[in-house]
Amino acid sequence: MASSLTASIPITGDAEADALLVDDPFALVIGMLLDQQVSMELAFAGPAKLRQRLGAERFTAGGIAAMDPADFEAVCREKPAIHRFPAAMAKRIHDLCGHIVEHHDGEAAKIWKGVRSGDALHARVAALPGFGAEKTKIFIALLAKRLGRAPAGWEEVAAPFSDDVPRSIADVSSPETLALVRQWKRAQKAAGKSKQD
Repeated sequence: MASSLTASIPITGDAEADALLVDDPFALVIGMLLDQQVSMELAFAGPAKLRQRLGAERFTAGGIAAMDPADFEAVCREKPAIHRFPAAMAKRIHDLCGHIVEHHDGEAAKIWKGVRSGDALHARVAALPGFGAEKTKIFIALLAKRLGRAPAGWEEVAAPFSDDVPRSIADVSSPETLALVRQWKRAQKAAGKSKQD
């Protein structure tokens, strides 16, 4: 991925968990999948929890895809659970891992590696199980803004998350920017608007 000198996603409050998001593409994809109906901090801390419980060798798309779904769900349910809805998310992660194995040789980085256009990247990310329209846009913006993975035309396919408004995890570069994202989200909610307005 991008150099750790320039890439950073300071979101979890734990330096090791944050570093994992930058150093391990698989962890980043799992964190993005978990980012719904829980705080960003909890969602993106999930990959580090899973890696600790499974061990580095099994914390791969192939490793999880090969597990019995019930066994993997049990791992996700361990206290503290990886998500507010651990059973549902265990199934989504398992499905996502199967997709990465089938379509990207088990390597999450191949979702974006070598992609030359925003449209092509959007097609690959949108095909991931559990990635709806908004999550797809946010993830593309995250790759571009935080990790420098910015193929031509990414701004158009990620809009409005490609702009300078602090809307999402893609805009978190420090505790201060995290606070700005939270403030903006609260203001949008109070005004009855979505993250895309």
